[in-house]
Amino acid sequence: MTSTNISESIPFYDVFGYYEWTLTLADPRTKGWPMVDSPMPTLIGVCIYLFIVWIGPRIMRDRKPFDLTTFLVPYNLAMALLNLYICLQLFVGSTMRRYSYICEPCRQSFHPAELRIVDAVWWYYFSKVLEFSDTFFFILRKKDNQLTFLHVYHHSTMFSFWWIGVKWVPSGSTFLPAMVNSFIHVLMYTYYGLAAVGPHMNKYLWWKKYLTILQLIQFTVAMILGINGIITGCEFPLWMHYTLIGYMISFILLFGNFYAQAYMQGKPIQQFEINCIDMGAIKNKSE
Repeated sequence: MTSTNISESIPFYDVFGYYEWTLTLADPRTKGWPMVDSPMPTLIGVCIYLFIVWIGPRIMRDRKPFDLTTFLVPYNLAMALLNLYICLQLFVGSTMRRYSYICEPCRQSFHPAELRIVDAVWWYYFSKVLEFSDTFFFILRKKDNQLTFLHVYHHSTMFSFWWIGVKWVPSGSTFLPAMVNSFIHVLMYTYYGLAAVGPHMNKYLWWKKYLTILQLIQFTVAMILGINGIITGCEFPLWMHYTLIGYMISFILLFGNFYAQAYMQGKPIQQFEINCIDMGAIKNKSE
């Protein structure tokens, strides 16, 4: 058999052929949904995001920062409510289907409760493009010190990876990281909304440190579940387990470094904050 014939019969030998092959495994329940069928909307969105991250501070360099206080409160409230909706939909749907929190296969069922989960996972994916606004607010307010590698890495990769999730595995064990993370985002955006009200809210914002701890616990548990899935042979795509483990390790390292720098070494928290919208509400720590 010639190399040409091999290439035609085995799609793994070329990138496009491999992608065409993976499409045969895509979940039929999200076929035709906004931004799902093709990776282009997601890739273009990430490229535009990274371009704005690069060009934005340069455009704002000689301009005065925008005062977005009146916009930040409703924005954070809306994001908190959206994440609450996603969390509740995933919790209700998974409870109705008696999902396992340890290992739940993706069955591609059209049961109403399953479709509730699939719909919530799509909204979770879509929320990641909305969260790009966090970065844009930093740029407009000239908070360039907040455009850390962790911040940009987190926002750009989450949107990319969750397109894969909603395309191929929008139910089953996918529900758990989305549900837990959306719950944490309810707390996070509530915090940012309160911070955006003004400095007089400082006395109510003592719990920022514990949000980071919750995130680290979330990443660690997700990594352990991924490892357990491989060891026990959980009926879930093996490549998803390995991807989850690698991704969680990167977050544990980056968020762990943020926590150590911000809360254990006494350095100014502004230098390491990754998402807070109103940094004026957080007091500097002494060196």
